[in-house]
Amino acid sequence: SESAHQQQAIGTYTYQKMNTSSDAQTVQPPPLPVEWTQINKDESCGRPYRIPSDAMEYSQDETEVCIVGTAGKKITYMGRDLLKTCPKVERLILRSHLIIKMEGLDTDDSKMELLELYDNQIEALENLDDVGPNLRVLDMSYNMIRDMMPVSLCPNLVELYLANNKIKTMTGLSSLVKLKKIDLGANRIRVMEESELSGLPDLEELWLGKNKIERIGGISKLSKLRRLDVQANRLTSVDNLEGQNLTLEELYLSHNAITVEGLGGLSLEFPNLSTLDISRNRLTNTIPISHLTSIEDLWLSGNEIKDFESIESLSNLGNLGCVYLEYNSIGDDFEYRKKVKQIMPSLNQIDAVPIRPSGFGDVSSIASRKVTGVLKPGISSSVEQLRDLQAQAIDLARSQEAEKKQAD
Repeated sequence: SESAHQQQAIGTYTYQKMNTSSDAQTVQPPPLPVEWTQINKDESCGRPYRIPSDAMEYSQDETEVCIVGTAGKKITYMGRDLLKTCPKVERLILRSHLIIKMEGLDTDDSKMELLELYDNQIEALENLDDVGPNLRVLDMSYNMIRDMMPVSLCPNLVELYLANNKIKTMTGLSSLVKLKKIDLGANRIRVMEESELSGLPDLEELWLGKNKIERIGGISKLSKLRRLDVQANRLTSVDNLEGQNLTLEELYLSHNAITVEGLGGLSLEFPNLSTLDISRNRLTNTIPISHLTSIEDLWLSGNEIKDFESIESLSNLGNLGCVYLEYNSIGDDFEYRKKVKQIMPSLNQIDAVPIRPSGFGDVSSIASRKVTGVLKPGISSSVEQLRDLQAQAIDLARSQEAEKKQAD
């Protein structure tokens, strides 16, 4: 019987019949379709040339042009005549495309107030000379930008988004006195530059999560700052927040290496602080934050809290409605939710599970609650709700035992 053996060589396929009467036969493969050879090539090699007008029809009178690449064709070039096709545009949004260069923004009469090129492949901020002075919002997040200095060409910016780029140093901010919000998260920034931040008197939100910052600084003159995010950095302590004592409302410090001793910077009152996230740090107790009575939402997940005595100080927080303590050792306790609620009676949510009136909504009433002998419906398979079910079963058994003794 005949057998066949297939050998693959570069550029050819060789089929050999293993018998003495036949020589090896070499067959050339069919040619690839031309368009396959053009994928991911630049313009000189046939990179697909697709501009905004190829992806969507719009008129010269449009005041907003919004084209999202996830919903259709991917734009590869903005086009050198972009603003000639929509001279009245005030909001230009080209999100999630394959644009590699900022172009087509030349104009003598720019009306553009918002420019969003979120999620493209842009490597440089450029061609902002004409549109920059009128911009109020610039969103260049999720690109490959390394230098942010050209934002200085946008003196009227109110919101600036440059998250998820490759920026190492804060630059170009010092003259943007109207800024209220900056997002520089997920970059490579190591220092909060005072020379860049101190000249922003109206700044209300500063988002710097997921960088390489080792110390909070440069914000002493930001007297209107309400939200500060420095999570997922390299902090070991919280410092230099004196200038925000009366204004700070939300502070995000999760995923750092902050210890109890490192929370000394929170010793002031912070009367307006409503949200504090210090999850995934190295805290062993909550004493340093026990005076922050305005807190409503407190995140302490994933620390090193080993017993309920370590969180007794949270009983001072009369406005606390939600606390996250999961992924601490105390979370393994059989009566975890019940004990946490006893320490903080004002709670309406523990971890991601709301406290129901039938659960631990009022711990003081559990002992006197009359159990009818039927467990409450709606219990699902989540761990916290199973604990609730177990607690109900215990109460039911105790109640039945008490009724039996009374009957005897």
